[in-house]
Amino acid sequence: MDGILNVYKEAGFTSFDVVAKLRGILKQKKIGHTGTLDPDAEGALPVCIGTATKVCEYLTGKDKVYRAKLHLGITTDTQDISGNCLKKQDCRISEERLREIISGFTGRIRQIPPMYSALKVNGQKLCDLARKGIEVERSAREVEIYSIEILSVDLPFATMQVHCSKGTYIRTLCQDIGEAAGCGGCMEKLLRVKSGRFSAEDAYRLKEIENIAKGVDERGRSLLDILVPTDAVLTDYPGVFARPGTEKILINGGRIAPGQTLCEGVFAPGLYRVYDALGRFIGLYRYDTVRKELKPEKMFFKRLD
Repeated sequence: MDGILNVYKEAGFTSFDVVAKLRGILKQKKIGHTGTLDPDAEGALPVCIGTATKVCEYLTGKDKVYRAKLHLGITTDTQDISGNCLKKQDCRISEERLREIISGFTGRIRQIPPMYSALKVNGQKLCDLARKGIEVERSAREVEIYSIEILSVDLPFATMQVHCSKGTYIRTLCQDIGEAAGCGGCMEKLLRVKSGRFSAEDAYRLKEIENIAKGVDERGRSLLDILVPTDAVLTDYPGVFARPGTEKILINGGRIAPGQTLCEGVFAPGLYRVYDALGRFIGLYRYDTVRKELKPEKMFFKRLD
């Protein structure tokens, strides 16, 4: 199998748990996820399978949409409600003022990554250090909050939908909002609504995928029915079809000239999805402006012979 499965990660599972369970369900070792979700979080977790694992780096950088429940008045060591409580304070703020504070977090902001995260410092995961009681200095990183929609306010709770760039920690956003409100805060609940083109409403739970793999799905679906083709997530890059007779060059990882493609326009610098004359996706090619050729950047075609 080669492609991407849109998995609905349920609370209680780590992203690694999802990958491990899928290896057992699909009987396939080459599997990797894009964009780690906290164990208590739920939602869309795109999982790359087979040759599609090469596309993970292109999916991880996509923007995300989250639905988060903020709990004001509580500060924890993990920045979410599952952590150890460090401080409790009265939440003495009006709904109007809270809305003003939350709206102030849109745009480019700086965040200090939490200690309880998978981020590595000097080769060690911060969460591993945190579990040993070790705290290290972290540099603030710039992220972008494209929009925050406040869905409801029922103090000390507020539910909001956040559209953000990669690398944004919603737990940290909740804590920072709480600090700005003067009472502290943490994340009560988190749902990843969207990760790039993958949405939670279209995702499949592990049990559902297992039933499909076993052939006992109520709707009669097969794994191929729910598997997203690798090239479908690379549509940001223009597609180019090669002319007949170039198949051997392509599958052997050779370069091709613009004249060997069906593209009549002028090639600009950048990446292209290259297909052979039979419509088979070969890989991502970069246009070499010096040699005036398309050279392989990432090959996805798998020879079956």
